[in-house]
Amino acid sequence: MKLKKILCALTAALMAMSLLAGCGGEKKAADSEAKNEMKVLRAAASVDFAPFEFQDETKKEYQGFDMDLIRAVGKEMGVKVEISNITFDGLIPALEAGNIDVIISGMTINDTRKKKVLFSDPYYESGLTMVVTAGNDTIKTFKDLEGKKIAVQIGTTSASECRKIKDAQVIELDTPSICFMELKAGNVDAVVNDRPVNDYFISQGFDGVKTLPERLTAEDYGIAINKNNPELQKKVNAALKKLKDNGEYKKIFDKWFAAKKG
Repeated sequence: MKLKKILCALTAALMAMSLLAGCGGEKKAADSEAKNEMKVLRAAASVDFAPFEFQDETKKEYQGFDMDLIRAVGKEMGVKVEISNITFDGLIPALEAGNIDVIISGMTINDTRKKKVLFSDPYYESGLTMVVTAGNDTIKTFKDLEGKKIAVQIGTTSASECRKIKDAQVIELDTPSICFMELKAGNVDAVVNDRPVNDYFISQGFDGVKTLPERLTAEDYGIAINKNNPELQKKVNAALKKLKDNGEYKKIFDKWFAAKKG
């Protein structure tokens, strides 16, 4: 009889422990779910890449195509967007360190970067073009850049592609605007950059230079996401698709590019 009472007591204790463990597991799951619920999307860009991202001193928020697009993506996701300004070569390290959630900075999707980050579906097709001084008639194609001095932005595909040009001296600078200044000063023979950036600088009154029509590459821009966050990649892609389906993407695109021809 005494043994039976002991067994009953042990059974009751085990059942109580099981119930407590169940409650604790449910609490942990709920806490984890609440923790994973994103309320702020921490985006970053190198904010000197007009017309994609730049600082207008007359306005509080960063301006540009990428800036409008990521805010629209955040709105579709139901989250607030906070944008940080980080130098281009520091963007991926910041993403890998978990300091930001996404990069939207005119970043070309390529195999090298895919080893470090996830990319959204492409949101913009670009390509590399070159700019020379208006009176330069000796450089007409990219082959003519052999043995020449070429200004590019540091850490970009412009730099890696131009290093393939025979005997070219590739000078990597911090921003596109510095590249243009070096061209006007006669310190380089050409600037190679993404086409919309080159066109934007010229359209904004940067005279004395011209864009040549040949394109060195055709490239897609994507939003970069931490390799460990495929769920965020899915959410960003869903938001991009919705923006294209409902016409909001076209409104943003036309705001920055509709007037640019050629």
